[in-house]
Amino acid sequence: MPDKDPPQDDPDKHTPAQIEAARRLFAGPCDFVSGAASHESLPAITALPEVAFAGRSNVGKSSLVNALTGRRTLARVSANPGRTRQINFFDLAGTLCLVDLPGYGFAKVSRTMKEDWQGLASDYLRGRPTLKRVCLLIDSRHGVKDSDHETMKNLDGAAVSYQLILTKVDQLREADIAKAIASAEAAARRHGAAHPKVLPTSSETGFGIAELRTGIALLV
Repeated sequence: MPDKDPPQDDPDKHTPAQIEAARRLFAGPCDFVSGAASHESLPAITALPEVAFAGRSNVGKSSLVNALTGRRTLARVSANPGRTRQINFFDLAGTLCLVDLPGYGFAKVSRTMKEDWQGLASDYLRGRPTLKRVCLLIDSRHGVKDSDHETMKNLDGAAVSYQLILTKVDQLREADIAKAIASAEAAARRHGAAHPKVLPTSSETGFGIAELRTGIALLV
């Protein structure tokens, strides 16, 4: 009889088989599908489930997408905040669509442009029945900001499930990682649609990437 994974008391604790299945999924082909800069250019809804990545400008969204897929240039990385100005869609092995949303909270753009980006993101979030979850990225060095809470309120209102993902934890002292997690979990408890568990990650070292990858794979 083949070996089976042991029962898991913690539903968030992944088995070796689940971790390996997720690794294989994210190691598969991942192709850019389209970029939408307006409501009219959003791609048609298909049967493919979607997982979106949102967060403040320069929080590390593109770096995280690249780390999850084991690629360096799948999602464009820039040192200049606010570079991503459209919603980018990526087809992962014909199984899942990864969606990179424009960053918010960047001051050096016009108010009209900010409103356009926010409106586009809202249109997407409220109109995608195939959207399984939003990964809301939080810079672990700075914690949950007012603009993050505003986004969380919008996600609550749209009844979209989301999980807070801490980024850049490699830049924290080890003792401060637990504090950052506890603070973010306290913020998540204030919002009805937020997943209770906060996941720390680092795109530089790979810390937490396998756990996030597996959690996403289990959604589909």
